[in-house]
Amino acid sequence: MTTTIIWTIAAITLLGVLLAVVLYLVANKFKVEEDPRIDEVEKVMPGANCGGCGFAGCRAFAQSCVESANLDNNFCPVGGNEVMKKVAAVLGLEVHEKAPMVAVVRCNGTCANRPVMNDYDGLKSCKVKAALYSGDTGCFYGCLGCGDCVAACQFGAISMDPETGLPVVDEEKCTACGACVKACPKKIIELRNKGPKNRRVFVSCVNMEKGATARKACSAACIGCGKCAKACPFDAITVEHNVAYIDFNKCRLCRKCVAECPTGAIHAVNFPAMPPKAEKPAPAKAAADVKPDTKPEPKPAPAKPAAGVKPQTKPEVKEKTEVTPEVKTGPEKKEE
Repeated sequence: MTTTIIWTIAAITLLGVLLAVVLYLVANKFKVEEDPRIDEVEKVMPGANCGGCGFAGCRAFAQSCVESANLDNNFCPVGGNEVMKKVAAVLGLEVHEKAPMVAVVRCNGTCANRPVMNDYDGLKSCKVKAALYSGDTGCFYGCLGCGDCVAACQFGAISMDPETGLPVVDEEKCTACGACVKACPKKIIELRNKGPKNRRVFVSCVNMEKGATARKACSAACIGCGKCAKACPFDAITVEHNVAYIDFNKCRLCRKCVAECPTGAIHAVNFPAMPPKAEKPAPAKAAADVKPDTKPEPKPAPAKPAAGVKPQTKPEVKEKTEVTPEVKTGPEKKEE
């Protein structure tokens, strides 16, 4: 009995050693060489693994940076320019700074602006709600209000406002990873430049319906009138498919478009209050429309002479009388 147990243990041990040798040889045969710089780059990454860079995680991003000839197409939105400088230092490459970005909700359909037409009693998910029907309001393009963007954000930068029914972005916490952009089925969330002093101007509407239809669904919708595009001196605004869009790369934050928008669809964020708009003077009437005054002008009263001064009188002009000369005739003949 004891001998049997000993031989069993010996056989299993020998088999284990043999398999270990085989695995070692196979591992060396099919070994994949990995650049040690990948580990160094991964160490300086924030480790969020959010996918905002376009890769599955921080290690995949680090591998892409090591294998690339430059860093022009690689950027970590969570770490920003500071992390990219560290990555460039590890790899001995140059990196160009990029303007910081933030998520912007392009929907102005609050509970007051966009009345609810029906009650949704299904699963509280924007993706499911969008797949079932157009929504519980008259706007097919607006926010559905179920909070998929809130669930997608790993940094707690988005919350739902119970008063307006719209998501609110905390720009201090937002890392511009783009997770909320991907989660929104209506595509109303966009990544835009933060702008100088965190100031930015954007059209808070994506409704592509014609003006009357869009205004009926939401009182603050863009109606595609084009007044903002005409007022912009930098050609930063285009109107396509009945909705205006502001190019943040061209916009100079003059806010002329904000004053021109008749529905208030254009929002200016973190600006001081605008001065009141000066009233334009009434246009002058044309000369042809002005009727001449037919009232006779009053004659000036004669000036009174000063005391002790005799008034000057005009000399009387005697009228000339024509004197006809008498014609003398011969003596009359007496009758006999």
